[in-house]
Parts: sequence; structure tokens; C-alpha cells
Amino acid sequence: MPTVPVSLPRLRAPAALVLCLLLALVGALWTAPPARAADQGSGFGTWAPVSTHGWHGSMLVGGVHTYCIIPGLPLPTGTSVDHGVSGSAAGLTPHQLAGINLVVTKYGQTTDPAQAAAVGWAVKSIANRDATLHAWGYPGDSLAEAVRWTFSKLAPEHSARVGSLAEAFYAEGMAVTVPSSSATLTLTTDTADPRRGTVQLDASAAGNIALTNAVFADTGSPERADAAPGTEYAIVAAPPTDDGTPFSVHARAHGSAAFAPAVRHVTTPGGQDTAGPGGDVEFTAEATDAAPRPVVFTPGLTTRVAEPEIDGGAFVDDVTLSAIEGAWPLAADGTFVVLRATAKVYRTEAVVPETEAVPAEAKHVEDLALQSDPATGPGVYRVTSEWELPGPGVYTAVWQIDASEQQPATVPHLPPGFSWTENFGVATQMVTVAAPPPPEQPEPEQPPAAQPPVEPTRTLAATGSDALTPRIAGAGGAALLLGTALLAHHRQRRRATASP
Repeated sequence: MPTVPVSLPRLRAPAALVLCLLLALVGALWTAPPARAADQGSGFGTWAPVSTHGWHGSMLVGGVHTYCIIPGLPLPTGTSVDHGVSGSAAGLTPHQLAGINLVVTKYGQTTDPAQAAAVGWAVKSIANRDATLHAWGYPGDSLAEAVRWTFSKLAPEHSARVGSLAEAFYAEGMAVTVPSSSATLTLTTDTADPRRGTVQLDASAAGNIALTNAVFADTGSPERADAAPGTEYAIVAAPPTDDGTPFSVHARAHGSAAFAPAVRHVTTPGGQDTAGPGGDVEFTAEATDAAPRPVVFTPGLTTRVAEPEIDGGAFVDDVTLSAIEGAWPLAADGTFVVLRATAKVYRTEAVVPETEAVPAEAKHVEDLALQSDPATGPGVYRVTSEWELPGPGVYTAVWQIDASEQQPATVPHLPPGFSWTENFGVATQMVTVAAPPPPEQPEPEQPPAAQPPVEPTRTLAATGSDALTPRIAGAGGAALLLGTALLAHHRQRRRATASP
């Protein structure tokens, strides 16, 4: 029999249809919720779709205790479909779902039949109280009495306990606060000390907070596992590097809040919807400083005068600025924060031992000032006074760094109220100006010394006499004649006196 050719399009159409059907079947199998029959759980009554007094307790689905939601429908003993956790089960409100979730999670996973029966009554009452109260013919408005009405025929010895528990579980479920998945973190910076601040979590429940570039002040740890909502926790920030760059604190929180407005939703064709635990609400939150924090440091300085002994002139001091604690901070533009230091120069008559206080005898002479270079920051600065030392004495400079003397942009970088003052009389800080020597006095004129008589030099002439001999001889002769005359006169007078 000859082969009948078949066109390619006719072959492709059936193949495509089969492929589509296969894909649809696979997709249906992939996305369909798992189906299984519920097993009898804990409780009282008859495990059947319909019975005289019903089933009051749990249905086991995959080992989880679930409970009927809608009163008056047949017991779901057939094949059930597990839809997983749902926030829209049975058309209930978030508050109803959260209440049922609380009851089945907190009390429903039990093998105690009385407790399981109470959970069943509480769950249906949260879903529809009026229908639950009157489902078995009870005419009143008391949940405990409705339980007694039914259990008096089913298990009277358990009636009181089941009724009491049902009332308590219902009240607790109705009082639940629906948690939210939203949460916020708030970071604050202390304006007086940017190293300090607070972090606060606002959420439906306590959560874990992890800090970056900060620790909790009370524990010294960057993490806290018990952060209560609405509570401020003090933090201490620390820069991640030592280059002085402004930095930010980051906080991250996560946690869970019981009980989510959702339940594990199981349905059975022609029967009850049942509810199992729906878990908690998960939340996360993050926050970062609104503005970078300035680096706080403790500055210091050392000093050395250029010359310890001078004749006068200006006071010259070499001042070394440095960071004692922390790094010298940088401003927002990348330059070094400017620091100002001042000094008072005192004069004493002599060297005074080093002391914290300025001694009473020290006299204030003048002041010095220094401002760091934003391009270099720390380093050695030579300070030369614009005035001259007034005279002899010992001069001492006492340097000070005070927050009140800084530019407004510098103050946040210093510890609150920071003030540092150098000791008086630091050895490297003293300059001695010596008194000038007294002027030279002219030597007094000395009277001429007496000269001893000079004995004439005798030079004998050829004749045997020197030149003075005739004059001496002449003088001697005259004296001799005068003496002879005086002696003769004296004798004459004596004679005259002696005559009668």
C-alpha cells in the first residue's frame, strides 16, 4: 500500500497541543497545595462528619493540631488541602486571625483532650461567637454554659474544666494586639559630646539591635538581644579609623512579634476549614546618623624656648601641638580642625620650682597666642612675641588650651568643657634676662710719690774740688760768723746783769 504523504503543518499542530497539555498538567501538579486526609487529634466526641454531639477537639494535619473555624459545618474527615500560612483564611479579620493564631499556637498543640476541646470552642467563638454559642441548641449568652449544655451529654465530668478554659482562651485571644511587620530605629547624637547618643527601636515586640561604629554604653557590646520597644539605649560611638575623618553610626534591628494575623489554613471539600499555628510577624529596621559625627580628641602641647638666656628682646617659644587621645580630626572639607592655644608670660626675680599654681610673686607681663594651620594640623609652631621683655628677670610662659577660646567649628571635636593648662615653671619654658654689667669707673688720680733726696754727684776737678765746694764753703763760713756774733752778744748781756 503506498505511503500517503502527510504535510508538516498537520504534524506540528497535534504535537503542540500535546505539549501544552503536558505543561499545564505539570504546572498544576507543581502549584497545587498538598492534599491529605486529616487524622483524629485530641478531644471528645465522634470522629465523623456528622454525629449527635459532634467532635470537640483537634484534627491532625501533617502532625500539627488544627481546629475547626466555622461552627455548624461537617467534620473534615475527608481529603484536606493544606494551603500553608494564610492571612485571609475563611474571610476573617486580622484581629480574629491573630486571636485564633494565639490560641492554637499557645494552647492547641496538646494531647490533653479537655484543653484541646476548650481550644476548639474558643477558636469557633473568636470566628463567630453567636453561631458557636447556639450551634448545639444552647439558648443563652455564656460560653461556659454553652459548653456545659453540650458536655453534660457528652463528657459531663469534664464540663466545668472545658468551659472554664474555653472562657479564658477566648478572652485572651480577643485581647490580642495585632502586631505589625513595620519597625523603625532612631539614632540620636549628643550635641555636647558627639561620641555619645541613643538608639531606640519602635516595633511590635523586642528585637535584636546590632551597631556599627558604636557600642552600648552599659555593656560595651555592639549588639543587644533584648531591646525593648520604645526604650532609649545610650550608645558610645567610636571612629572606625584613626585618620580623623568624620564617621557615622549605623544600626540594624530584627525580630519577631507574636502572633501574626494569619493561620495555617486547611480546607476540606464539603467540610470545615481548620486553623493551625500561623507563626509570628518578622520585622527588620535600619538607621544611620542623619549627619556624620565629628571625631573627638584630646589635644596637648609641649614647649621649649628658643634660647634660655638672652640679653633682651622678644620672647620666642617653640610649641609642639599633638593629639594625646584620639586622632587629630578632619573638617568636612578634608582639612585639619583648627586649634587655638594661648599663654600668659610671667616674670620672677629668680628661678621658681615647677608648680601647678602661679606663685604670688610672679608678675604678669604679656600674652602669646597660637592658631594651628588647617593644612598641617599637629606639629611644631614657633611663636615670637610682638613685644619685648621689659628688663632683667626670669620669664615663664604658661600655655593653655580651652574650649571656650575655640572657633565654633572646633568645639564639637573637644570633650565637653575641655580645658588644659601647663604648669608654671616648666624648665624648658623659662628665659633668663641677665642684668647688664655696671659701667666702668675711671681710676682715681694718685698723688705723686715723695722723692728721696738726691745726693749730689761729686765730680772732682783737676784742682781737687767740685763745682759745689766753693758755695758750700761760703755758706758755712757765713753761718759760723753769725753764730759767733750771737754768742758774743749773749755773753755781754750776762755780764751787764751781773754788775753791781
